Amino acid sequence: MGEAYIVAATRTAGGRRNGRLRNWHPADLAGKVLDELVRRSGIDPAAIEDVIMGCVSQVGEQANQIGRSAIFASSLPQSVPAVTIDRQCGSSQQAIHFAAQAVMSGAQDVVIAAGVESMTRVPLGLSVQGAAAAGASADPWSGKGLARFGVKGFSQFGGAQMIADKYGFTRADLDAFGLESHRRAAAATGQGAFADEILVVEGHDAEGSTVVHDRDEGIRYDVTPESMAGVKLLVEGGAITAATASQICDGASGVLIVNERALKVHGLTPLARIDTMTVTAGDPVIMLEEPIPATRRALERGGRTLDEIDLYEVNEAFAPIPLAWLKALGGDPARLNVNGGAISLGHPLGASGTKLMTTLIHALKIRGGRYGLQTMCEGGGIANVTIIEAL
Repeated sequence: MGEAYIVAATRTAGGRRNGRLRNWHPADLAGKVLDELVRRSGIDPAAIEDVIMGCVSQVGEQANQIGRSAIFASSLPQSVPAVTIDRQCGSSQQAIHFAAQAVMSGAQDVVIAAGVESMTRVPLGLSVQGAAAAGASADPWSGKGLARFGVKGFSQFGGAQMIADKYGFTRADLDAFGLESHRRAAAATGQGAFADEILVVEGHDAEGSTVVHDRDEGIRYDVTPESMAGVKLLVEGGAITAATASQICDGASGVLIVNERALKVHGLTPLARIDTMTVTAGDPVIMLEEPIPATRRALERGGRTLDEIDLYEVNEAFAPIPLAWLKALGGDPARLNVNGGAISLGHPLGASGTKLMTTLIHALKIRGGRYGLQTMCEGGGIANVTIIEAL
């Protein structure tokens, strides 16, 4: 089987809810990313054979196949097809896997994997609310499905707390992790670590004036242990607060993936090679623990050990997730989310997979690392893992 290479990767800076990206239609924002991937790679846009777009809330402005809508909002010719997929938080990471599989098989040579989510304009849960308003069932889980697991419902918040309890993490542990996420993100921003990966777009400030949106909007530069400790618990007696959970975020991101034939035909320069991919599924009740067994399987399939991995991006859906991953696998905290994560930078759901991949590629380049690993906990107890080799 052939190889898959990433030849361009970019993302918008994250926008806070009702923040600087609030006036962007998500299709327009995704279209800007598609254009930027073409610009960075120098490829003829007509050579792109497919666009695989991750998006979780496929309703409202993100309905009716937003991948195709993004094509229309871009400068790509209408001959370029697109599809929109939903694997919850891992949607655009799965888009990477689908794109890589296509070019590795030789079925296609040039494919874009991307993602978009405007959590301001299409709030989380809107599709369920719409069903309820129409008089239909608003419960996405069948009675049989819930009865099978002996629960009244599946909850990511509940699962995160279960993980904190299972691994013995206290409120203080989680607060310390959240604080470090902001500090790392602030340092990375100050040092220009994100400069090459961010696609700069116009935004609007609180007064409505046009501003340059070139920095992640959710970073709290003045965060302190005291301010973290002052945030109310999500559940009385629990350990998680809004400050140790991922931020609601608007954004888009993408990577351009090709095979060896395309490298030669189009004269492209690879940034990274996709080394290993896997996806696994487990317990939907604790739900967010699946990155641990998924990582074990990916390392086994790739014939690698965690010691060989220079950097890891483990999505900060909630602070217990990356902490449990580190503890279970014996990882090095100094290699984890070195530029901060979703607690500080935001989690634009369907865009987070290609967003983290973009950051991982650029961080490996800056630090001179070779191998990077990315994993994402996903609704329903699923997890994707992608290992790349920087070139």
